Amino acid sequence: MRIRATVAAVTGALALSAFAVPAAQATDNTPSKADAFKALHQAASGKTAFTGETAEDGEPYALNATFSAVKVNNGKPIVAGTTGVVSVPVTFTVTHSADVNLNAADTDVDVFIYRGTLADPTNLLLGDDWPSCVAASATVSNCKGTVDIYAAEELSNADATTWKAAGWIADYNDQADVEFEDIDWSKVGYTEQDNLTTARLQRLTKLTVNASPEPVKKGANLSVTGRLTIANWDTGTYTGYAGVYAQAQIRRAGTTAYSGIKFVKTTSTGGLSTTVTATVDGYYRYSFAGTNAATASVAAGDYVDVR
Repeated sequence: MRIRATVAAVTGALALSAFAVPAAQATDNTPSKADAFKALHQAASGKTAFTGETAEDGEPYALNATFSAVKVNNGKPIVAGTTGVVSVPVTFTVTHSADVNLNAADTDVDVFIYRGTLADPTNLLLGDDWPSCVAASATVSNCKGTVDIYAAEELSNADATTWKAAGWIADYNDQADVEFEDIDWSKVGYTEQDNLTTARLQRLTKLTVNASPEPVKKGANLSVTGRLTIANWDTGTYTGYAGVYAQAQIRRAGTTAYSGIKFVKTTSTGGLSTTVTATVDGYYRYSFAGTNAATASVAAGDYVDVR
């Protein structure tokens, strides 16, 4: 099984000791996807993957293959909390010459997302496994895979932004028994393609509400409190989301739709509080519309009996 890739594997020193075989044939000594991509990217630029100096063992030749129709999470924002793994679907099409076999044991293909520049990413997210491809014709293949995100290990709050997608394909041409650092790059067919699409990562938010007193006398003041919290990828906890607005809403008993009462700004700890006049039985809640970096969220309605 492939070693999971992290940004450290991309930006740090490479210690590659095995050929980048497909996942089904990989061993514990197999380099990560990130390591393999870094090595190929540098070799294609005329640099050795290990010292950054001019390579003496050739450069990969241009592989006749291009990516298209790339979709990450079906075009929807990617949402992550603080724990577990989020497996994001990735689909794409590869158009290639007839002599390129994406399912060959000596060929790797992948699409990933990153921040920063492709040559030196600020962060990089990949799938645990290699994509699978099905030939639609002799020159077109449809592929699908995942980007598997481990928030606790891979994300910081700065990652709640727009990412870019890139893809690469390498045909090692029967060098499966060669140590990775000894590969003759001149025999490797390689292509990479940047700016395939974009993907937005959002931090998960949670919202609570409490309306009191319950029951309440008609015409009396009703206090509607709550708290908005957000996944903090820096600390691995949910913390108060300060300085944003949520809308206090009511759904009158016997109806199905909520209507807005007023917008309330969260405190430094994410707290929400407002006072309304109790007039009818109904459900009270807060609704947060979300931002580019944070998901929308809605509290479950709290029923109040007005007497």
